[in-house]
Amino acid sequence: MYGFTSQIKRCSVSVPSNIAEGCGRQSSKETIHFLHILRGSLFELETELYLASDLDFLSNEELKLLLIQVTSCKKLLNGFINYYRKNVI
Repeated sequence: MYGFTSQIKRCSVSVPSNIAEGCGRQSSKETIHFLHILRGSLFELETELYLASDLDFLSNEELKLLLIQVTSCKKLLNGFINYYRKNVI
């Protein structure tokens, strides 16, 4: 249980951290690179949630609610990446 909690926290903290680090970079290419790292963190978080559910650390209802939030973040991120590519590069 501690391992999952720790990993989920690290994935979650990685999301805003990569946004901040990417936006602080000198070039658009670097920024988009960090946004792609962020995308990987979201997929990692999603995987951790599925594993936690499989091990009965989360109920199906909790899993569904969390996955809705992760999916929402992925959609927002994809929109941000697309916007950034079209308008900044």
